[in-house]
Amino acid sequence: MQLVTAQHVETYRQDGAVLLRGVITQATVDSLAQGLAANMASPSKWANDYTSSTEAGRFFDDYVNWQRISQYQDAALHGVLPTIAAALMNTSQPRFFHEHVLVKEAGTATPTPWHHDDPYYGIDGLDNVSLWIPLDDVPESIALRCLIGSHKWGERYIPNRFIDQSPYANNADGFLIMPTAQELEMRGEIRTFAALPGDIVAFHFRTLHSAPGTMGHNSSRRVISLRYLGDDARWATRPWKTSPPLEANGLLNGDLLDIERFPLCKLS
Repeated sequence: MQLVTAQHVETYRQDGAVLLRGVITQATVDSLAQGLAANMASPSKWANDYTSSTEAGRFFDDYVNWQRISQYQDAALHGVLPTIAAALMNTSQPRFFHEHVLVKEAGTATPTPWHHDDPYYGIDGLDNVSLWIPLDDVPESIALRCLIGSHKWGERYIPNRFIDQSPYANNADGFLIMPTAQELEMRGEIRTFAALPGDIVAFHFRTLHSAPGTMGHNSSRRVISLRYLGDDARWATRPWKTSPPLEANGLLNGDLLDIERFPLCKLS
């Protein structure tokens, strides 16, 4: 089976998001689920719970645990996943950025608000991809939603905090205040990506996306996103604390990310 077709690549380039059906095995899904269980049992210092004490359910996230959770590392650096990332980015040497886990338990009211990932990161470059990997059935009612083509708008927005939607800054050169959900939803086509374990939704760091809570859904929505960088990726500072809040460790603006923390992947 061809994992990524020419049509997949073209859709990704034009739309900023593409659904790949049945491209990872159940064994990989099960292994990632084992890693996620270990992660939730022992969260990192950067873990968050976005559900307030007055809301039902739980929205948990954590990231940059791949060096201590072998299941994440194995999936991210070897096998089909970096191969898929390489094909979508048109590179022979994908570089792993980090993993991000997002878990909404059944009956969680808290949504994922509209945002794009690029401004949160201390990385610049247009060659990139997030592989959004569901470990549970994700029907349309709770699925990831993307604003098609928004990665090509040429607009970057000041990030909002997920916990209360307050902006990281009131102004910043090269960045706009995040529009309201109503404003964004009037600007273009919204595509909803219902998905099953084994599927992947691939989207660009600048693609605007959101997701509802899981109210009315009787099981969890567990997702692991693996983020990859292409040939033009460079270190960048932001006028706010990045997410993940990685230290520069000697990197300067515009530097290549040729350090152990951002490993090159071996393609299968």
